[in-house]
Amino acid sequence: MIFDGLRSLFNPVTQFPLYIRASIVTSCVAMLFGMDTGTIGPVTTMPEFEKTFGKLSATIHGVVISSILLPGALSALVAGLLADKYGRIRLIVIGCCVYGLGAAVECSATILGIFILGRLIKGIGEGLFLSTVYVQVCEISPARNRGTMSSLPQFGIVTGLLAGFFTCYGTVRIEGSSISWRLPIGLASFLAFAFAATCSLCPPSPRWLLAKGEVEHARAVIASLGIDQAEQEELLAQSSVAIEHPPDASFFESLRRTFADFGVAFSRPFRARTALGCFLMSFQQLSGIDAILYYAPVLFRAAGLGSEQATFLASGVSAIVIFVVTVAASMLADVWGRRTASLIGGVGISVLMLVMGSLYAAGDVHPDRGAGRWLVITGLYLFAIVFNGTWALSFRTFLVESLPSRTRSSASALAQSSNWVTNYIVALTTPILIEKSIFGAYYFFAFSTMLATAVVAMFMFETKGRSLEVIEASYIQNTARSTGRWGVVATEFKLRRVRVNEISTS
Repeated sequence: MIFDGLRSLFNPVTQFPLYIRASIVTSCVAMLFGMDTGTIGPVTTMPEFEKTFGKLSATIHGVVISSILLPGALSALVAGLLADKYGRIRLIVIGCCVYGLGAAVECSATILGIFILGRLIKGIGEGLFLSTVYVQVCEISPARNRGTMSSLPQFGIVTGLLAGFFTCYGTVRIEGSSISWRLPIGLASFLAFAFAATCSLCPPSPRWLLAKGEVEHARAVIASLGIDQAEQEELLAQSSVAIEHPPDASFFESLRRTFADFGVAFSRPFRARTALGCFLMSFQQLSGIDAILYYAPVLFRAAGLGSEQATFLASGVSAIVIFVVTVAASMLADVWGRRTASLIGGVGISVLMLVMGSLYAAGDVHPDRGAGRWLVITGLYLFAIVFNGTWALSFRTFLVESLPSRTRSSASALAQSSNWVTNYIVALTTPILIEKSIFGAYYFFAFSTMLATAVVAMFMFETKGRSLEVIEASYIQNTARSTGRWGVVATEFKLRRVRVNEISTS
């Protein structure tokens, strides 16, 4: 038995079902997002970066780091449209190429304006591929382990984060040359084009093919994915439900429909799901995760780590912690469920943020003495463990699983955009908050997390182990039962209002 298990570890990769191989390859694209998050904070504090562009004030530092996020939010709004028209894989490839171009511009910059321009271009690419990666992986994975598969993009993000931090830890030692900050960004550009090439070999989403009417192509893809026969039949029988944007429509017609679909996403019976998704994705950022990831060197320095290399090493160690936790959490994703993980994470994050904020408010954190600084440093690591073991996976997986197919692309785009916009606000204001009142920043993140946890307790439902079709059918049934008048009929990509007659038991 043991020898059989060991032998399976060395089987060729082709022994794994196609849905696993395709999900892994597609999820590698998410590394690009993690690499930018892991490099931009350390890069902008490197001595050679300051020699090139000058010392950045807290406000300009926030502008430089957050500049990638607004174009990401805008491109994420049309990502659903483009994914429905051209396919998930094609859009991921385009997003990778745009990101690679932006990283090349950023890497070659000699003035700060060009550096920011490169980040703006990168943001467009990130907005195109990030949410699309989650949708693609979710749509090709079987229900029995879709939670684990849907956590692969997050695994890719933390892998990129780890690579980014330690690349910077290595290159900061290069003295007297701007290669110290250019190399990490140049590496990200190379990987972007490499991932674009590998993703082009992945199969398209069978749900997208069915919506296009390519039944035979979809049947061939479904048969090759390696999912069981029962789920293949369920997918073929039920996934002919239309996607939002007819693939044969013109771009401008699809754009018009996109804005109309944003309205549909916030209309009955869909608005509750859309609003919950946008809320969760916004408050995922208001927990403070990207404030810590972007400004890890600054926060560790504020807690008492003095040298440049010490703060970079501490940031890198936090990335290792995140990586290990994400691996474990990915394995448990289909064990303890989305709702349970979200509740546990919310309580843990709130407590940690309150403790760290209180230490600063009481004046117990000193850079050269006392236990306060070590409690804060420990708290930062524990925060990384709790967040990445719970909210990082559960929120995104729940978002894709819970949305009806009629609004999955548009509502996902809205939720992702709300995440980007909130991330922009957090990234822009964090250095100012740290400079003015560091305990105020921790308290703000704590109370935001407490509010989100209360919403999770009241409105989040469990989706673990259920196929997308079953979740949607249950949603339509519950909506009809609660309203007595709404049902969803997918005919020629239209939403029609129908009367649902309830069965009376009286």
